[in-house]
Amino acid sequence: MKKLLVFFAAGCVGALANSLTVWFFGHQGITRLIGVSMTPTLSPDWLYPRIVWGGLWGLLFILPMLNSRLIAKGSVLSLFPTAFQLFVVFPFMAHKGIAGLKLGLYTPAIVLFFNWVWGLAAAVTIKLAK
Repeated sequence: MKKLLVFFAAGCVGALANSLTVWFFGHQGITRLIGVSMTPTLSPDWLYPRIVWGGLWGLLFILPMLNSRLIAKGSVLSLFPTAFQLFVVFPFMAHKGIAGLKLGLYTPAIVLFFNWVWGLAAAVTIKLAK
């Protein structure tokens, strides 16, 4: 149970890091500069569900792979929320097309980067919790 609590909390920390990165890139015009229309507003309504989902994704750290290499594990596990966002959230929930291509051609790459930030922050949090 303790491991699951740590993994959930680490996923939440990762989601906060991810969300702040997404917001910062949008706020500074970096996403627009590379042709991606992602400029979220930093608000509780936007942030809260992202943190909860990040915690749930953090439970994937229970999987028995790359346990001695947490950073690599975080990078690999970040592919799960990336795939979910690109192939479920964008096309069916946000109506932004497969892989969010209606937001811009480089949307898949930027989503991959943002979710890698989640995996890295979650892995570092787990490492610090041990």
